[in-house]
Amino acid sequence: MPRRLNLPDTASVAQATEDGRMFAPSAARNAEAIVALVCDRAPEQGRALEIASGTGQHVVQLAKARPGLHWQPSEVDAARRASIDVYVAEAGLKNISPATDLDATAHGWHADHGGQDFIMLVNLLHLISEGEARVLVNEAAGALSSGGTLMIYGPFMRDDAMISEGDASFHASLQAQDPEIGYKSDFDVLDWAVAAGLEFADMVEMPANNLAIILRKPA
Repeated sequence: MPRRLNLPDTASVAQATEDGRMFAPSAARNAEAIVALVCDRAPEQGRALEIASGTGQHVVQLAKARPGLHWQPSEVDAARRASIDVYVAEAGLKNISPATDLDATAHGWHADHGGQDFIMLVNLLHLISEGEARVLVNEAAGALSSGGTLMIYGPFMRDDAMISEGDASFHASLQAQDPEIGYKSDFDVLDWAVAAGLEFADMVEMPANNLAIILRKPA
């Protein structure tokens, strides 16, 4: 599967700064809610992998909030990996590793990233194809340790239906750029996860019509 380096221009707006950091307003807006959910649902200790870490704004806050987890940020884009590393260095936290180059839509990556107690993914499934999303979920399931948790956050259809005009418009704008991408249905993602050996734990409604799908690997 090819590396999806070029996401739609509606995917994420991030501004570069002189020190190499990037700032995404959307990441700043949803950080508080995501951190609160992670504190409620993630294990207190172990290994944590963040898929598609973006600018790095989230992972430093997560590492502060869950200091017993050792966080591994990952990102396919080199400029964003550099931004992550600047945020991490500035935070001076010992429970975050440097950003790693990970294309989570590629087959086989779980073999190099196994034993994760917590894996999280924020705002990516709507930017990749259904085939890529299924690979990602399957590989994440393989990378989880027994009893581990997978949290997928983002905009979703609810039972194949859009829940607002704004979501329908955003979905249409994504498909206008690439007909293979766009919103996934919550129950489709759940079906892929169950097929990959995971168990449903919860679905949590989040601000701005987002949803967090929480799954667990049987102990």
